[in-house]
Amino acid sequence: MTLIQIELSIAVIAFTIAIIILAYILKVNRSKRPNVVNIKRHTKNPIMSPQTHNEWETVGTFNPAAIQDKSGRVHLLYRAIGSDGVSRIGYASSKDGLNIDERLTYPVFAMLKPRQNIVQEMPVDLKKIDPIMYPSGGSWGGCEDPRLVHIDDKIYMTFNAFDGWDFIRIGVSIIKADDFFEKKWKWSKPFFISSKDKINKNWLIFPEKIKGKFAILHTIVPEIKIEYVDNINATMKEIDSPRKHGPQPGRIDFWDNMIRGAGPPPIKTDKGWLVLYHAMSKDEPHIGYKMGALLLDINDPKNVIARSPAPILVPNEWYENDWKPGVVYACGATIKDNILYVYYGGGDKHICVAHTPIDKMLEWLLKYGRI
Repeated sequence: MTLIQIELSIAVIAFTIAIIILAYILKVNRSKRPNVVNIKRHTKNPIMSPQTHNEWETVGTFNPAAIQDKSGRVHLLYRAIGSDGVSRIGYASSKDGLNIDERLTYPVFAMLKPRQNIVQEMPVDLKKIDPIMYPSGGSWGGCEDPRLVHIDDKIYMTFNAFDGWDFIRIGVSIIKADDFFEKKWKWSKPFFISSKDKINKNWLIFPEKIKGKFAILHTIVPEIKIEYVDNINATMKEIDSPRKHGPQPGRIDFWDNMIRGAGPPPIKTDKGWLVLYHAMSKDEPHIGYKMGALLLDINDPKNVIARSPAPILVPNEWYENDWKPGVVYACGATIKDNILYVYYGGGDKHICVAHTPIDKMLEWLLKYGRI
């Protein structure tokens, strides 16, 4: 064997060894990667879409709140946009949590002019609405993105009150639980819990008291901020949240390096409070909202136990890009028969649901998302 042949053989052997080492490294790295939790979209999504025969919801039906009664029926309050550009709240429900089998033909809550705290009487007469006051094209007036919690004998609905880009506040209206489930829409007069000189969105009330007080989550970035109050009512002091308006810096080199805000109210589990949230990546600016998850300490929820290392839902389906491209936005979630159901708006137009075993979600967070 010549010297050239020997050198060539050594080179081939070295190359083969390098390939084997590289393959091993890639295999090890793949084993360390956080597998994405298997959250499945309902095969019949979207479960609700705009209805052209109802003027108050012809443009969009999305961002639903969710609450479950003792029988297991899931009740949804959703944001609806009508031909006048005003956002109102509609109602629907589902026995199995997946398929809508009840949907009212009229809104159950509405505000004409949130700045003056004027509640709209039912039924709605769109001819009385001045469309000039509520221009479309990305800005709407009224009540947006409801959330629901059931505490003691009352149901608390929070929402974003919008009356121009200089007036976005957190509104609250309360109803007796019996009236809600019997569809007697005897809402209290709305009141605002955020300060009037700031723009605030997406605040959450915990579904039970913590150490005897109501807990209101108003900031998730750069740290968890919670206000504890004795009562939530029209006389309570407004909360001055330090969070700035708009997307905030998230984790560097992660999928959520820009945080949009919190989603549904916290869900109590045996591992902690599960909080879903919305974020985006600077590397994918064309995708407006992805969904992630936080796990907070059950006794002191300002402490984060785990944070999802990857998004749990990404807007890839047509109904998540139909009107406003790249949006999955959840306002409601519930656990039914150990399955987590997440109700979300797709593309600011449709209502959708995705689900996964709650144990798998928590196991994934604790294994791959520990802080």
